[in-house]
Amino acid sequence: MTGLATLSAVEQAALIRARQASPTEVTRAVLERIAAWEPRLNAFAALDAERALDAARLAEAAVIAGGPLAPLHGVPVTIKDMQAVAGLPTRRGSRLSDPRPAAADAPLVARLKAAGAIVLGKTTATEQGWTAVSTSPLTGHTHNPWKHGLTAGGSSSGAAALAGAGCGALHLGTDGAGSIRLPAHFCGVVGHKPTYGLVPYAPVPNNNALSHAGPITRSVADAALMLEVMSGLHPLDHTTLPGGFRAGDVWAPDLKGLRIGFSPDLGHARVDPEVAAAVRAALPVLEAAGAVVEEVTPPWGPKGPELERPLWGIAMYGFRETDPGRRAQMDPGLVACLDAFAGLTLSQAIETQARRIAYAAEVNAWFAEGGWDALVTPAASVAAFEVGRQRPAHWPDHPWDWLVWAEFSYPFDLSHGPAVSVPCGRTGEGLPIGLQIAGPRCEDAKVLRIADAFLRARPFRPAFAD
Repeated sequence: MTGLATLSAVEQAALIRARQASPTEVTRAVLERIAAWEPRLNAFAALDAERALDAARLAEAAVIAGGPLAPLHGVPVTIKDMQAVAGLPTRRGSRLSDPRPAAADAPLVARLKAAGAIVLGKTTATEQGWTAVSTSPLTGHTHNPWKHGLTAGGSSSGAAALAGAGCGALHLGTDGAGSIRLPAHFCGVVGHKPTYGLVPYAPVPNNNALSHAGPITRSVADAALMLEVMSGLHPLDHTTLPGGFRAGDVWAPDLKGLRIGFSPDLGHARVDPEVAAAVRAALPVLEAAGAVVEEVTPPWGPKGPELERPLWGIAMYGFRETDPGRRAQMDPGLVACLDAFAGLTLSQAIETQARRIAYAAEVNAWFAEGGWDALVTPAASVAAFEVGRQRPAHWPDHPWDWLVWAEFSYPFDLSHGPAVSVPCGRTGEGLPIGLQIAGPRCEDAKVLRIADAFLRARPFRPAFAD
Protein backbone atom coordinates (compact mmCIF):
# COMPACT_ATOMS: atom_id res chain seq x y z
CA MET A 1 0.00 0.00 0.00
CA THR A 2 3.04 2.32 -0.01
CA GLY A 3 1.97 3.60 -3.43
CA LEU A 4 -0.99 5.27 -1.74
CA ALA A 5 1.28 8.17 -0.74
CA THR A 6 1.91 9.29 -4.30
CA LEU A 7 -1.67 9.06 -5.53
CA SER A 8 -3.65 12.22 -6.14
CA ALA A 9 -6.11 13.42 -3.52
CA VAL A 10 -8.94 12.64 -5.92
CA GLU A 11 -7.69 9.05 -6.16
CA GLN A 12 -7.11 8.71 -2.42
CA ALA A 13 -10.59 9.99 -1.60
CA ALA A 14 -12.17 7.66 -4.18
CA LEU A 15 -10.38 4.61 -2.74
CA ILE A 16 -11.51 5.53 0.77
CA ARG A 17 -15.13 6.00 -0.31
CA ALA A 18 -15.02 2.63 -2.10
CA ARG A 19 -13.45 1.01 1.00
CA GLN A 20 -10.49 -0.12 -1.08
CA ALA A 21 -8.14 1.78 1.26
CA SER A 22 -8.69 3.16 4.73
CA PRO A 23 -7.82 6.64 6.05
CA THR A 24 -5.32 5.00 8.39
CA GLU A 25 -3.63 3.15 5.53
CA VAL A 26 -3.38 6.30 3.44
CA THR A 27 -2.07 8.39 6.34
CA ARG A 28 0.49 5.74 7.33
CA ALA A 29 1.66 5.46 3.73
CA VAL A 30 2.23 9.22 3.51
CA LEU A 31 3.98 9.30 6.90
CA GLU A 32 6.26 6.44 5.84
CA ARG A 33 7.18 8.29 2.68
CA ILE A 34 7.83 11.46 4.68
CA ALA A 35 10.11 9.49 7.00
CA ALA A 36 12.12 8.35 3.98
CA TRP A 37 12.34 11.80 2.36
CA GLU A 38 12.39 14.24 5.27
CA PRO A 39 16.08 13.84 6.18
CA ARG A 40 16.90 15.04 2.65
CA LEU A 41 14.22 17.72 2.43
CA ASN A 42 13.90 19.31 5.90
CA ALA A 43 10.38 20.34 4.91
CA PHE A 44 8.56 20.30 8.26
CA ALA A 45 8.51 22.97 10.92
CA ALA A 46 6.36 20.60 13.01
CA LEU A 47 5.34 17.07 12.04
CA ASP A 48 2.34 15.91 14.09
CA ALA A 49 2.25 12.21 13.21
CA GLU A 50 0.48 10.86 16.29
CA ARG A 51 -2.41 13.32 16.15
CA ALA A 52 -2.68 12.70 12.41
CA LEU A 53 -3.01 8.96 13.02
CA ASP A 54 -5.58 9.59 15.75
CA ALA A 55 -7.61 11.69 13.28
CA ALA A 56 -7.22 8.98 10.63
CA ARG A 57 -8.58 6.33 13.01
CA LEU A 58 -11.62 8.52 13.69
CA ALA A 59 -12.08 8.99 9.95
CA GLU A 60 -11.85 5.22 9.49
CA ALA A 61 -14.55 4.65 12.09
CA ALA A 62 -16.82 7.02 10.16
CA VAL A 63 -16.25 5.00 6.98
CA ILE A 64 -17.12 1.77 8.81
CA ALA A 65 -20.25 3.39 10.27
CA GLY A 66 -21.47 3.97 6.72
CA GLY A 67 -22.54 7.61 6.98
CA PRO A 68 -21.99 10.32 4.37
CA LEU A 69 -18.35 11.25 3.75
CA ALA A 70 -16.97 14.73 3.05
CA PRO A 71 -14.98 15.32 -0.16
CA LEU A 72 -11.53 15.01 1.48
CA HIS A 73 -12.45 12.32 3.98
CA GLY A 74 -9.24 10.64 5.16
CA VAL A 75 -6.95 12.56 2.77
CA PRO A 76 -3.72 13.92 4.34
CA VAL A 77 -2.82 17.60 4.01
CA THR A 78 0.01 19.84 5.24
CA ILE A 79 -0.29 23.46 6.35
CA LYS A 80 2.36 26.12 5.75
CA ASP A 81 3.61 27.56 9.02
CA MET A 82 1.88 30.88 8.36
CA GLN A 83 -1.59 29.60 9.25
CA ALA A 84 -2.69 28.42 12.68
CA VAL A 85 -3.31 24.76 13.50
CA ALA A 86 -4.76 24.18 16.95
CA GLY A 87 -2.20 22.58 19.25
CA LEU A 88 0.83 23.57 17.17
CA PRO A 89 2.81 26.81 17.29
CA THR A 90 2.72 29.26 14.37
CA ARG A 91 6.38 30.22 14.08
CA ARG A 92 6.39 31.88 10.62
CA GLY A 93 9.99 30.81 10.09
CA SER A 94 11.18 33.17 12.80
CA ARG A 95 13.07 32.66 16.06
CA LEU A 96 11.34 35.78 17.34
CA SER A 97 7.82 34.36 16.99
CA ASP A 98 5.60 33.07 19.81
CA PRO A 99 6.36 29.37 20.46
CA ARG A 100 3.05 28.72 22.26
CA PRO A 101 0.60 26.35 20.53
CA ALA A 102 -2.33 27.96 18.72
CA ALA A 103 -5.64 27.77 20.55
CA ALA A 104 -7.73 27.42 17.39
CA ASP A 105 -7.46 26.55 13.70
CA ALA A 106 -7.27 29.25 11.07
CA PRO A 107 -10.50 29.38 9.01
CA LEU A 108 -9.03 27.59 6.00
CA VAL A 109 -7.59 24.86 8.23
CA ALA A 110 -10.98 24.43 9.89
CA ARG A 111 -12.57 24.09 6.44
CA LEU A 112 -10.05 21.45 5.36
CA LYS A 113 -10.70 19.48 8.54
CA ALA A 114 -14.47 19.83 8.12
CA ALA A 115 -14.05 18.38 4.63
CA GLY A 116 -12.39 15.33 6.18
CA ALA A 117 -8.72 16.15 5.60
CA ILE A 118 -6.08 14.79 8.00
CA VAL A 119 -3.57 17.48 9.00
CA LEU A 120 -0.04 16.07 9.14
CA GLY A 121 1.71 19.16 10.48
CA LYS A 122 3.26 22.52 9.61
CA THR A 123 5.65 23.00 6.68
CA THR A 124 8.69 25.25 6.58
CA ALA A 125 8.55 28.87 5.48
CA THR A 126 11.04 31.68 5.13
CA GLU A 127 11.07 34.23 7.94
CA GLN A 128 7.75 36.09 7.81
CA GLY A 129 7.48 34.97 4.18
CA TRP A 130 9.87 37.69 3.11
CA THR A 131 11.88 35.81 0.44
CA ALA A 132 11.34 33.19 -2.27
CA VAL A 133 14.34 31.04 -1.39
CA SER A 134 14.10 28.13 1.05
CA THR A 135 16.12 29.16 4.09
CA SER A 136 14.97 30.45 7.46
CA PRO A 137 16.82 31.14 10.71
CA LEU A 138 14.34 28.87 12.52
CA THR A 139 14.50 25.70 10.41
CA GLY A 140 17.59 26.15 8.20
CA HIS A 141 17.65 25.04 4.57
CA THR A 142 14.75 23.21 2.92
CA HIS A 143 16.09 21.28 -0.06
CA ASN A 144 14.75 20.70 -3.53
CA PRO A 145 13.41 17.16 -4.16
CA TRP A 146 15.14 17.13 -7.54
CA LYS A 147 18.59 17.75 -6.09
CA HIS A 148 19.81 18.12 -2.53
CA GLY A 149 21.61 21.40 -1.97
CA LEU A 150 19.38 23.39 -4.28
CA THR A 151 16.60 25.73 -3.18
CA ALA A 152 13.04 24.50 -3.09
CA GLY A 153 11.88 28.10 -3.46
CA GLY A 154 9.78 30.00 -1.00
CA SER A 155 8.26 31.18 1.00
CA SER A 156 6.08 28.03 0.80
CA SER A 157 9.26 25.98 0.85
CA GLY A 158 8.27 22.79 2.64
CA ALA A 159 4.89 22.55 0.92
CA ALA A 160 6.40 22.50 -2.57
CA ALA A 161 9.27 20.20 -1.59
CA LEU A 162 6.86 17.63 -0.16
CA ALA A 163 4.56 17.86 -3.17
CA GLY A 164 7.51 17.36 -5.51
CA ALA A 165 8.71 14.34 -3.52
CA GLY A 166 5.31 12.66 -3.61
CA CYS A 167 4.84 13.00 0.16
CA GLY A 168 1.08 13.43 0.04
CA ALA A 169 -1.15 15.17 -2.45
CA LEU A 170 -2.39 18.36 -0.76
CA HIS A 171 -0.23 21.16 0.61
CA LEU A 172 -1.28 24.64 1.66
CA GLY A 173 0.83 27.61 0.57
CA THR A 174 0.59 31.37 0.92
CA ASP A 175 1.64 34.00 -1.59
CA GLY A 176 2.42 37.73 -1.30
CA ALA A 177 4.81 38.11 -4.26
CA GLY A 178 4.99 34.61 -5.72
CA SER A 179 5.40 32.35 -2.70
CA ILE A 180 3.08 29.64 -4.05
CA ARG A 181 4.07 29.76 -7.71
CA LEU A 182 7.83 30.19 -7.32
CA PRO A 183 8.44 27.07 -5.19
CA ALA A 184 6.02 25.18 -7.44
CA HIS A 185 8.22 26.21 -10.39
CA PHE A 186 11.41 25.09 -8.65
CA CYS A 187 9.95 21.75 -7.50
CA GLY A 188 7.99 20.79 -10.63
CA VAL A 189 4.46 20.92 -9.20
CA VAL A 190 1.21 22.88 -9.54
CA GLY A 191 0.89 26.04 -7.46
CA HIS A 192 -2.24 28.19 -7.68
CA LYS A 193 -2.52 31.67 -6.18
CA PRO A 194 -6.25 32.35 -6.13
CA THR A 195 -8.04 35.61 -6.67
CA TYR A 196 -7.56 37.74 -3.58
CA GLY A 197 -10.41 37.12 -1.14
CA LEU A 198 -11.45 33.78 -2.60
CA VAL A 199 -9.84 31.94 0.34
CA PRO A 200 -10.07 33.42 3.85
CA TYR A 201 -6.78 34.52 5.36
CA ALA A 202 -7.16 35.25 9.06
CA PRO A 203 -6.04 37.15 10.91
CA VAL A 204 -5.96 39.51 7.96
CA PRO A 205 -2.36 40.77 7.61
CA ASN A 206 -1.59 44.49 7.73
CA ASN A 207 0.56 44.36 4.59
CA ASN A 208 -1.30 46.30 1.90
CA ALA A 209 -3.58 43.38 0.94
CA LEU A 210 -0.85 41.19 -0.50
CA SER A 211 -1.35 37.85 1.26
CA HIS A 212 -3.17 35.05 -0.54
CA ALA A 213 -3.56 31.39 0.44
CA GLY A 214 -3.88 28.53 -2.02
CA PRO A 215 -3.05 24.96 -3.00
CA ILE A 216 0.25 23.36 -3.96
CA THR A 217 -0.40 19.96 -5.54
CA ARG A 218 0.73 17.73 -8.39
CA SER A 219 -2.49 17.99 -10.41
CA VAL A 220 -4.99 20.63 -11.39
CA ALA A 221 -7.85 18.41 -10.23
CA ASP A 222 -6.39 18.32 -6.72
CA ALA A 223 -5.79 22.08 -6.71
CA ALA A 224 -9.38 22.70 -7.78
CA LEU A 225 -10.79 20.34 -5.15
CA MET A 226 -8.71 21.91 -2.37
CA LEU A 227 -9.66 25.40 -3.52
CA GLU A 228 -13.36 24.53 -3.52
CA VAL A 229 -13.14 23.31 0.06
CA MET A 230 -11.29 26.39 1.34
CA SER A 231 -13.12 29.14 -0.53
CA GLY A 232 -15.99 31.40 0.43
CA LEU A 233 -17.05 34.15 2.81
CA HIS A 234 -15.78 34.08 6.37
CA PRO A 235 -16.55 36.54 9.18
CA LEU A 236 -12.90 36.76 10.29
CA ASP A 237 -11.75 37.99 6.88
CA HIS A 238 -13.66 41.03 5.68
CA THR A 239 -12.03 40.72 2.23
CA THR A 240 -13.52 37.33 1.39
CA LEU A 241 -15.71 37.03 -1.69
CA PRO A 242 -19.19 35.48 -1.85
CA GLY A 243 -20.02 32.45 -3.93
CA GLY A 244 -16.86 30.47 -3.37
CA PHE A 245 -15.29 28.30 -6.06
CA ARG A 246 -16.69 25.25 -7.83
CA ALA A 247 -14.18 22.69 -9.07
CA GLY A 248 -16.65 21.50 -11.69
CA ASP A 249 -16.36 24.84 -13.49
CA VAL A 250 -12.78 24.01 -14.49
CA TRP A 251 -13.33 21.08 -16.81
CA ALA A 252 -13.74 21.54 -20.56
CA PRO A 253 -12.75 19.38 -23.53
CA ASP A 254 -10.49 22.02 -25.08
CA LEU A 255 -9.51 25.70 -25.11
CA LYS A 256 -11.56 26.78 -28.12
CA GLY A 257 -12.69 30.38 -27.93
CA LEU A 258 -9.93 31.47 -25.54
CA ARG A 259 -7.55 34.29 -26.37
CA ILE A 260 -4.22 34.03 -24.57
CA GLY A 261 -1.42 36.57 -24.51
CA PHE A 262 2.19 35.47 -24.20
CA SER A 263 4.91 37.72 -22.82
CA PRO A 264 8.44 36.30 -22.63
CA ASP A 265 9.74 39.12 -20.43
CA LEU A 266 6.92 41.59 -19.55
CA GLY A 267 8.98 44.13 -21.47
CA HIS A 268 11.84 44.25 -18.97
CA ALA A 269 12.74 41.00 -17.20
CA ARG A 270 15.97 39.07 -17.65
CA VAL A 271 15.26 35.37 -18.26
CA ASP A 272 17.77 32.51 -18.46
CA PRO A 273 17.82 31.01 -22.00
CA GLU A 274 16.74 27.48 -21.01
CA VAL A 275 13.74 28.85 -19.11
CA ALA A 276 12.76 31.12 -21.99
CA ALA A 277 13.00 28.29 -24.52
CA ALA A 278 10.92 25.86 -22.46
CA VAL A 279 8.14 28.39 -21.93
CA ARG A 280 8.02 29.35 -25.61
CA ALA A 281 7.90 25.66 -26.54
CA ALA A 282 4.73 25.33 -24.48
CA LEU A 283 2.74 27.69 -26.70
CA PRO A 284 1.98 25.18 -29.51
CA VAL A 285 0.37 22.92 -26.89
CA LEU A 286 -2.12 25.66 -26.03
CA GLU A 287 -2.75 26.39 -29.69
CA ALA A 288 -3.30 22.70 -30.43
CA ALA A 289 -5.95 22.69 -27.69
CA GLY A 290 -7.83 25.43 -29.58
CA ALA A 291 -6.60 28.67 -28.00
CA VAL A 292 -5.44 31.68 -29.97
CA VAL A 293 -2.04 32.74 -28.62
CA GLU A 294 -0.48 36.13 -29.43
CA GLU A 295 2.81 37.56 -28.22
CA VAL A 296 2.32 40.81 -26.29
CA THR A 297 4.19 43.34 -24.18
CA PRO A 298 1.80 44.65 -21.52
CA PRO A 299 2.43 48.36 -20.90
CA TRP A 300 2.24 47.82 -17.15
CA GLY A 301 5.08 45.30 -17.15
CA PRO A 302 8.09 47.63 -16.95
CA LYS A 303 6.44 49.62 -14.16
CA GLY A 304 6.62 46.68 -11.76
CA PRO A 305 10.19 46.78 -10.38
CA GLU A 306 10.18 50.42 -9.32
CA LEU A 307 6.85 49.86 -7.56
CA GLU A 308 7.39 46.46 -5.97
CA ARG A 309 10.68 47.13 -4.15
CA PRO A 310 9.47 49.93 -1.86
CA LEU A 311 6.07 48.27 -1.54
CA TRP A 312 7.77 45.09 -0.31
CA GLY A 313 9.78 47.10 2.18
CA ILE A 314 6.58 48.72 3.43
CA ALA A 315 4.79 45.36 3.67
CA MET A 316 7.63 43.98 5.80
CA TYR A 317 7.95 47.12 7.95
CA GLY A 318 6.09 45.61 10.92
CA PHE A 319 8.94 43.11 11.40
CA ARG A 320 11.66 45.77 11.71
CA GLU A 321 13.83 45.46 14.83
CA THR A 322 16.27 47.98 16.29
CA ASP A 323 17.52 45.89 19.21
CA PRO A 324 20.90 44.37 18.16
CA GLY A 325 20.22 41.10 19.96
CA ARG A 326 16.91 40.56 18.19
CA ARG A 327 18.32 41.62 14.82
CA ALA A 328 21.04 39.01 15.23
CA GLN A 329 18.36 36.30 15.43
CA MET A 330 16.75 37.35 12.13
CA ASP A 331 17.45 36.38 8.53
CA PRO A 332 20.25 38.77 7.45
CA GLY A 333 18.50 39.25 4.10
CA LEU A 334 15.30 40.40 5.80
CA VAL A 335 17.32 42.78 7.97
CA ALA A 336 19.01 44.18 4.86
CA CYS A 337 15.67 44.61 3.11
CA LEU A 338 14.16 46.42 6.07
CA ASP A 339 17.23 48.63 6.44
CA ALA A 340 17.13 49.54 2.73
CA PHE A 341 13.70 51.11 3.18
CA ALA A 342 14.00 52.36 6.75
CA GLY A 343 14.19 55.95 5.51
CA LEU A 344 10.86 55.91 3.67
CA THR A 345 8.65 58.75 4.82
CA LEU A 346 4.93 58.55 5.47
CA SER A 347 4.23 60.60 2.35
CA GLN A 348 6.38 58.23 0.26
CA ALA A 349 4.56 55.21 1.67
CA ILE A 350 1.18 56.75 0.86
CA GLU A 351 2.34 57.67 -2.64
CA THR A 352 3.64 54.11 -3.20
CA GLN A 353 0.29 52.67 -2.16
CA ALA A 354 -1.47 55.07 -4.54
CA ARG A 355 0.75 53.84 -7.39
CA ARG A 356 -0.02 50.25 -6.41
CA ILE A 357 -3.77 50.92 -6.67
CA ALA A 358 -3.31 52.50 -10.09
CA TYR A 359 -1.12 49.60 -11.19
CA ALA A 360 -3.77 47.06 -10.18
CA ALA A 361 -6.36 48.97 -12.17
CA GLU A 362 -4.08 49.05 -15.20
CA VAL A 363 -3.43 45.30 -15.09
CA ASN A 364 -7.10 44.43 -14.76
CA ALA A 365 -8.12 46.95 -17.42
CA TRP A 366 -5.56 45.42 -19.78
CA PHE A 367 -7.26 42.04 -19.52
CA ALA A 368 -10.75 43.51 -19.94
CA GLU A 369 -10.09 46.05 -22.70
CA GLY A 370 -7.83 43.73 -24.70
CA GLY A 371 -10.23 40.81 -24.48
CA TRP A 372 -7.52 38.57 -22.98
CA ASP A 373 -8.66 35.43 -21.20
CA ALA A 374 -5.17 34.80 -19.81
CA LEU A 375 -1.55 35.84 -19.96
CA VAL A 376 1.22 33.23 -20.17
CA THR A 377 4.75 33.97 -18.94
CA PRO A 378 7.65 32.15 -17.34
CA ALA A 379 6.87 31.41 -13.69
CA ALA A 380 10.37 32.65 -12.82
CA SER A 381 13.51 33.66 -14.67
CA VAL A 382 15.80 30.93 -13.30
CA ALA A 383 15.74 27.28 -12.36
CA ALA A 384 16.67 26.07 -8.87
CA PHE A 385 20.04 27.25 -7.56
CA GLU A 386 22.12 26.72 -4.44
CA VAL A 387 20.50 27.03 -1.02
CA GLY A 388 21.75 29.93 1.06
CA ARG A 389 21.73 32.40 -1.84
CA GLN A 390 19.18 35.07 -2.79
CA ARG A 391 20.21 34.81 -6.45
CA PRO A 392 21.94 32.15 -8.56
CA ALA A 393 25.71 32.41 -8.82
CA HIS A 394 25.58 33.46 -12.48
CA TRP A 395 23.49 36.54 -11.61
CA PRO A 396 24.88 39.66 -9.89
CA ASP A 397 24.90 39.20 -6.12
CA HIS A 398 22.73 41.29 -3.80
CA PRO A 399 22.14 41.16 -0.03
CA TRP A 400 18.36 40.89 -0.30
CA ASP A 401 16.81 41.58 -3.74
CA TRP A 402 15.54 38.17 -4.85
CA LEU A 403 12.71 39.88 -6.74
CA VAL A 404 14.94 40.40 -9.78
CA TRP A 405 14.33 36.79 -10.89
CA ALA A 406 10.67 36.87 -9.81
CA GLU A 407 9.40 39.78 -11.90
CA PHE A 408 6.56 37.67 -13.37
CA SER A 409 4.82 36.66 -10.16
CA TYR A 410 4.24 39.75 -8.01
CA PRO A 411 2.17 41.72 -10.59
CA PHE A 412 -0.74 39.37 -9.91
CA ASP A 413 -0.47 39.74 -6.14
CA LEU A 414 -0.69 43.48 -6.73
CA SER A 415 -3.64 43.13 -9.11
CA HIS A 416 -5.40 40.45 -7.01
CA GLY A 417 -5.92 38.20 -10.04
CA PRO A 418 -5.46 34.42 -10.17
CA ALA A 419 -2.22 32.86 -11.39
CA VAL A 420 -0.97 29.28 -11.51
CA SER A 421 2.43 27.72 -12.20
CA VAL A 422 2.53 24.35 -13.95
CA PRO A 423 5.66 22.42 -14.96
CA CYS A 424 6.40 22.74 -18.68
CA GLY A 425 9.88 21.31 -19.09
CA ARG A 426 13.32 20.74 -17.62
CA THR A 427 16.77 22.28 -17.95
CA GLY A 428 19.76 20.40 -19.31
CA GLU A 429 20.56 19.48 -15.69
CA GLY A 430 17.07 18.01 -15.32
CA LEU A 431 15.62 20.77 -13.13
CA PRO A 432 11.94 21.77 -13.52
CA ILE A 433 10.73 24.88 -15.33
CA GLY A 434 7.35 26.44 -14.63
CA LEU A 435 4.85 28.05 -16.98
CA GLN A 436 2.73 30.77 -15.35
CA ILE A 437 -0.89 31.25 -16.48
CA ALA A 438 -2.48 34.42 -15.07
CA GLY A 439 -5.94 35.83 -15.56
CA PRO A 440 -8.48 38.51 -14.68
CA ARG A 441 -9.91 38.70 -11.18
CA CYS A 442 -12.36 35.93 -10.29
CA GLU A 443 -11.46 33.87 -13.36
CA ASP A 444 -9.76 31.10 -11.39
CA ALA A 445 -11.73 28.39 -13.17
CA LYS A 446 -10.58 29.65 -16.57
CA VAL A 447 -6.93 29.84 -15.49
CA LEU A 448 -7.09 26.31 -14.08
CA ARG A 449 -8.89 25.12 -17.22
CA ILE A 450 -5.90 26.25 -19.29
CA ALA A 451 -3.49 24.63 -16.83
CA ASP A 452 -5.41 21.37 -16.95
CA ALA A 453 -5.51 21.32 -20.75
CA PHE A 454 -1.77 21.92 -20.86
CA LEU A 455 -0.90 19.13 -18.41
CA ARG A 456 -3.26 16.68 -20.10
CA ALA A 457 -1.46 17.30 -23.37
CA ARG A 458 2.01 17.53 -21.79
CA PRO A 459 2.11 15.37 -18.65
CA PHE A 460 5.08 16.05 -16.39
CA ARG A 461 7.07 13.25 -14.80
CA PRO A 462 7.65 14.10 -11.12
CA ALA A 463 10.94 13.97 -9.26
CA PHE A 464 10.13 10.71 -7.46
CA ALA A 465 9.40 8.92 -10.76
CA ASP A 466 12.98 9.31 -12.05
